[in-house]
Amino acid sequence: MTRFTLSVWTLIALLAFAANSILCRFALGAGTIDAGSFTAIRLLSGAVVLTLLLMWRSDHSDHRRGIGRPAGSWRASAFLFVYAATFSFGYLSLDTGTGALVLFGAVQITMILVTLIRGHQLHVAEWIGLLCAFFGLVYLLWPNLATPSFIGFVLMATAGVAWGLYTLAGRDSNEALTDTAWNFIRSLPLALLLLLAVWPSASWSSSGVWLAVASGAIASGLGYAIWYHALSHLTATQAAVLQLLVPVLAAIGGVFVVGEVISTRLVIASAIVLGGILLVLLNRRRAQPNGD
Repeated sequence: MTRFTLSVWTLIALLAFAANSILCRFALGAGTIDAGSFTAIRLLSGAVVLTLLLMWRSDHSDHRRGIGRPAGSWRASAFLFVYAATFSFGYLSLDTGTGALVLFGAVQITMILVTLIRGHQLHVAEWIGLLCAFFGLVYLLWPNLATPSFIGFVLMATAGVAWGLYTLAGRDSNEALTDTAWNFIRSLPLALLLLLAVWPSASWSSSGVWLAVASGAIASGLGYAIWYHALSHLTATQAAVLQLLVPVLAAIGGVFVVGEVISTRLVIASAIVLGGILLVLLNRRRAQPNGD
């Protein structure tokens, strides 16, 4: 994969993550659907779309793996479910800015700690880039930060740890679409149990269901498959710091989707985050092109 192609796939995945954030904000923030039902529908719709894509690929190409041979892993599926569920419920008790900071902070800490435990040391420039990008995120979200509730903090931090581990699991994937599809399929029993647990208090609306379907089928299912495809060509450090761009993209998306004004804070924060990311990418490419 060329650097340009990798950049395109990575950007598409990050845009999908940002779109997912916006969809979740509309669905859960407006109370159009309860968190448990949103999670279950999200995972089910992702599994359906990815399965259909696997069937289509099997019928229209020489790739014969198809849907009949399980791939992915139960471990990755568990991480996926834990992330989706705790994110949805955590979102209910945290405002958007605080939730994003806790989530992506936990993602960074998880992925960097695992990298260090595996014996891969970060260069000084990488540490500077990570801190710079994270500072940019804090600066962007600062006006909307509030003291989080304990339960909300634990749930969102758990979501960040689970997503970090799910991301790390994808770095060994050679079949991004197949692995992602089976990860979603394997998460369905847990999604069903969650749906049964919340059924007595479930609250649906047509708009909430469609938002959950869009989140699962497009922003999650397709977005995660593209992310897995890109991960095999990214180091763990690169993957960790790149995700700090998601809240920035979501904020920019808010400008076009709901007509928010482009603020000076957004411009400055975007420049700081991008500068930190660029520092990490350029340093790792120069120092160890194929390392972690």
